[in-house]
Amino acid sequence: MRSGGLAPLAEKTESRRNKRVVDESAPLIPTAQKSDGSGFDEFNEASFYGAVFNLSTTIIGAGIMGLPACVKKLGMVPGLIAIILTGFMTEKSIEFMIRISRAGNLSSYGSLMGDAFGKYGKALVQICVIVNNIGVLIIYMIIIGDVISGTSSGGTHHSGVLEGWFGVHWWTGRTFVLCFTTLAVFAPLVSFKRIDSLKFTSALSVGLAVVFLVIAVGISIFKIIIGGIGMPRLFPIITDVASVFELFTVVPVLVTAYICHYNVHSIDNELEDSSQMHGVVRTSLALCASVYLLTSFFGFLLFGEGTLDDVLANFDANLGIPFGSVLNDAVRFSYAAHLVLVFPVVFYAVRVNLDGLIFSSSRPLRQDNFRFASITFSLIGVIFLGANFIPSIWDIFQFTGATAAVCVAFIFPAAVTLRDRHNIATKTDKLLSIFMIVLAVLSNAVAIYSDAYALIKKNKTYT
Repeated sequence: MRSGGLAPLAEKTESRRNKRVVDESAPLIPTAQKSDGSGFDEFNEASFYGAVFNLSTTIIGAGIMGLPACVKKLGMVPGLIAIILTGFMTEKSIEFMIRISRAGNLSSYGSLMGDAFGKYGKALVQICVIVNNIGVLIIYMIIIGDVISGTSSGGTHHSGVLEGWFGVHWWTGRTFVLCFTTLAVFAPLVSFKRIDSLKFTSALSVGLAVVFLVIAVGISIFKIIIGGIGMPRLFPIITDVASVFELFTVVPVLVTAYICHYNVHSIDNELEDSSQMHGVVRTSLALCASVYLLTSFFGFLLFGEGTLDDVLANFDANLGIPFGSVLNDAVRFSYAAHLVLVFPVVFYAVRVNLDGLIFSSSRPLRQDNFRFASITFSLIGVIFLGANFIPSIWDIFQFTGATAAVCVAFIFPAAVTLRDRHNIATKTDKLLSIFMIVLAVLSNAVAIYSDAYALIKKNKTYT
């Protein structure tokens, strides 16, 4: 029983291995709990599986649809190896974060960067998380609109699920669909103040990703049996220097596919036993890497050289199998529903970091309903407008993946490890950190150059 005295507070502190429990609304400056214990009234201990589902949902997002295209660029063998290696690097970068946070008694990504690099480090990581996540959420909303109501952004109209079922009406149009989805679905889901409250929607989200995978694998196996699939290309096609540079454009997609670092501390803070966090991370990454490998393998196997940047668009065509149209709709709908449920988990980190950046000295966000509602509805409005006025998801994808995402996922954790204020990093840790930074900076610089070169070349062709 909680009486609000000092005993429950001491017991809580001991069960968390002397780690300060910091309100998730203050990512940079941890807020001390009140002596009356009220700071814990809203806190419910999160389970291991709830944490796994929340972290897995953070990981699996729009990036999964770009992975088959990555395999097409790199070839089947290097493509699958790249997915595995990116997963291992992600695990190590998160391990660095958790280990150093334990040593420094730090309970947020912002405080981790602030401990190593001061107030500018705090601000920088928050800005990167905000830029990355707003871009990702705009991508989610654009894809949901494309899937449900259709799109003509590529010059050819692709019918959405509703348009295919009921025809063209005002209520199957993009604006109405996104407006309804925002007000009826997103608004309630993003109103939860604790991330553990999303564990059930997260579990359903992971299940929908598995449904998408099972259908895609089933279609591929059926087409193999009937002889409708040829041998996939195993290695990349390299003809000149430009083709080599183009291979690096897969890096932003791979980084975006695995990024989850901004929610690690929030999930850890609500975990019943913080010593389980390493297991949570490994389990989540193993689950997501398995989904990524199977999706990439069977996606490229199914569509071959016709694999599009967003493999979901391939399911608009005739698959040449019985009940093909039904399976097309099932694939697209399950993925759209998955993104709807991923949305609030990613949104949570945006709200936390924006509040910490602007209102760092104010009381905890969940104790201020007006500030909570104002930030929530302002962010929802910005994302809604972005989804309606930005035509291409891939410009955002490449920009956020090659800048903010790579900083959050690899450069910042490696830099904190090299800083090593608590003298716990080994020589191997520091060598791996140097490798991460060099690889991240060089590969993404080449990716940005390749994208810019392709865009300039495309504009010259049209003129």
